[in-house]
Amino acid sequence: MMQRNECPAGGQQATATSRLRSRSAWLARNACLTLAVLLPVACQSSVQVGPQAVAGLTPSGTVNMDEVQVAYIGSGGGGSGTLYYQGRAYPFAVGGLGVGGIGASTISAEGEVYKLNSIASFPGAYGQARYGLAFGNASMGDLWLQNEAGVIMHLKAKRSGLMLSLGGDAVVISMQ
Repeated sequence: MMQRNECPAGGQQATATSRLRSRSAWLARNACLTLAVLLPVACQSSVQVGPQAVAGLTPSGTVNMDEVQVAYIGSGGGGSGTLYYQGRAYPFAVGGLGVGGIGASTISAEGEVYKLNSIASFPGAYGQARYGLAFGNASMGDLWLQNEAGVIMHLKAKRSGLMLSLGGDAVVISMQ
C-alpha cells in the first residue's frame, strides 16, 4: 500500500522529463540570446587580426586563460582567465560560439594584449580567428581576438584532448 507522501515511479519519470524539457528550453533561449549578441560582432568587416595587426606595437598587458571547447562543424566554449594590466590582476569569464572544427579539448592559453588604453576597453564582444590541433597532450595553435574598442589579443594555446580547430568565433568577455 502506498503512503500519501510517496511518488509512483511514473511520477518521478514525469518530473525528470519536465526538468529535462525545462533545461533544454533554457539552453535554447540562452543560445539564441548569445547568437544575437555575438553574430553582429563576428560579421564585422573591421575586425583585423594576425601578425600585421600588431606589427611594431608594444603589448599593453598579458592574459592567461583556461577554456573548454567542443566542435562539430559549429563550436562552443567557455572558461575563465586573468588579465594582467598596469601591475594589477583582473579576473574575467569568457564564452563563445563559432564555426569550424571537430572534437573536444581543454585549452590553456597565454599571450599579449595590445591597444588596451583602459580596463574599461577590455570586456565585451570579440571576433576570434583560431587554428590548432590536439591529440592527447600534443598540441599547437594560435588564437587572435579583437573587440569593438580595437583591443587585440594574441594567445598561444596548449590543448589537451582530440580536436582539429580551424575557424572563427564570436566571444564575450565579462569581468568578474
